[in-house]
Amino acid sequence: MSNIPAFGLGTFRLQGQVVIDSVRTGLELGYRAIDTAQIYGNEAEVGQAIAESGVARNDLFLTTKIWVEHYGKDKLAASLADSLRKLRTDYVDLTLIHWPAPGNGISLDEFMTALADARAKGLTRQIGISNFNIDLTTQAIAAVGRDAIATNQIELSPYLQNPKLVAFLQAQGIHVTSYMTLAYGKVLGDATLGAIAQRHQATPAQVALAWALQRGFSVIPSSTRRENLASNLLAQTLHLTEDDMAQIAALERNGREVSPEGLAARWDD
Repeated sequence: MSNIPAFGLGTFRLQGQVVIDSVRTGLELGYRAIDTAQIYGNEAEVGQAIAESGVARNDLFLTTKIWVEHYGKDKLAASLADSLRKLRTDYVDLTLIHWPAPGNGISLDEFMTALADARAKGLTRQIGISNFNIDLTTQAIAAVGRDAIATNQIELSPYLQNPKLVAFLQAQGIHVTSYMTLAYGKVLGDATLGAIAQRHQATPAQVALAWALQRGFSVIPSSTRRENLASNLLAQTLHLTEDDMAQIAALERNGREVSPEGLAARWDD
């Protein structure tokens, strides 16, 4: 079983001084898990913010993701070593294959084996996958073993609940990490979430995050504003009732925000 923190700080779309400030503020507020990726172009800034924070490395949980151009067995470990240099660390806690990229010309078996080799070399403590459907997760299990896959990080929000994939992952004992839990902010104006938030004297963002946490998922929301970073953390202490959870379950509408051509495989309906 994986030991992935339930609550982390996402850095998608944050660049330069913006990401430095977000990570620095997050660490000040008590975040200890940071999620980045090679393609985000901000690993060096994340590393700088961590270095300047004074927080001890062994108190942090760092995740990065391998980009598709580095999937070959002759490239993957070297690209991860480059990420470590940027992040100013000897290892990351979790490394994910960012997208399955089925048309990429590199077989799933090759890149999963290369990722497992990078772990054997000590570059990463745990490995996992991101944006994999049931079929590709099954292939990844066949390549490296179910116990090797710490998580599948997937887009998951009240508007995109991925019931088939979630049920499959949970049956396999593979942890679910939810990204875009707020659906690019679209759920924040939702009337149902607003009413639940009012009942609990909470915010719609806290309700959406608490819903995911109560489902057993990890969440990695991002923000550039201190008050939102602080507010999001409070979702961990919000307990939703069974009725609240049922109302949120009814919001499902297959509202996917991200599905890049050539990178995504066919999603499970």
